[in-house]
Amino acid sequence: MKATKRPIHAVSTWVRRQPPKIKAFLAVISAMTALVFLRMIVNDHDNLFVASEAVHAIGISVLIYKLTKEKTCAGLSLKSQELTALFLAVRLYCSFVMEYDIHTLLDSATLLTTLWVIYMIRFNLKSSYMEEKDNFAIYFVVIPCAVLSLVIHPTTQHLFFNRICWAFCVYLEAVSVLPQLRVMQNTKIIEPFTAHYVFALGVARFLSCAHWVLQVLDTRGRLLTALGYGLWPSMVLLSEIVQTFILADFCYYYVKSLVGGQLVLRLPSGVV
Repeated sequence: MKATKRPIHAVSTWVRRQPPKIKAFLAVISAMTALVFLRMIVNDHDNLFVASEAVHAIGISVLIYKLTKEKTCAGLSLKSQELTALFLAVRLYCSFVMEYDIHTLLDSATLLTTLWVIYMIRFNLKSSYMEEKDNFAIYFVVIPCAVLSLVIHPTTQHLFFNRICWAFCVYLEAVSVLPQLRVMQNTKIIEPFTAHYVFALGVARFLSCAHWVLQVLDTRGRLLTALGYGLWPSMVLLSEIVQTFILADFCYYYVKSLVGGQLVLRLPSGVV
């Protein structure tokens, strides 16, 4: 057993000692390798989006178990859940007035679950909520996202207000996890269910990002032009990439901890 752990431990130790630029380079190479692998084994790349939704659902299921069985919300960020509810509500509005499809139903279920989580944290499990650790000022992300949506938004034929809402929910989704990362940064020690939930978010967002990137490659860029012109198509793709890389560092330490057989995740200083 020890012999199988030594190479992994040696690699993780070497990576941890590298300067930030090398770490960023290795992260990009790893992401590109994963994309190539997914392109080879997945014939219909729309399945990646379905897989993303499925992994997200698994993460939510873990969260529900934590709140109902463990009877605690320790380590969870109420502000992240509120930001998630906000961008889902805006995205649902856009779906109803712009393009009603199966994703509308999926978002409706996710929004209802998120509202239930918010209710549990605010009322039923308020005594275990770490309010002093959940100290990320959400206006630091809401206001910039709103301003950015006014400047860069879709150039489709929809109403101006609807196009602003569409851009706002895309930008806000990309950074909605930041308060949760701040809570983990403040606590350093993360219990298993919270770690599983955040890791599921990371995997779901990577699969969603892979779906977009591979779709762009498959259509030779036509997908971007279908979204409109100007900076908006590039910002959609960039938002997907930002979502993935925000959680990449945490996912690395999660996998390292899991391989090492540690049930409780301990983050070193400077992570997330």
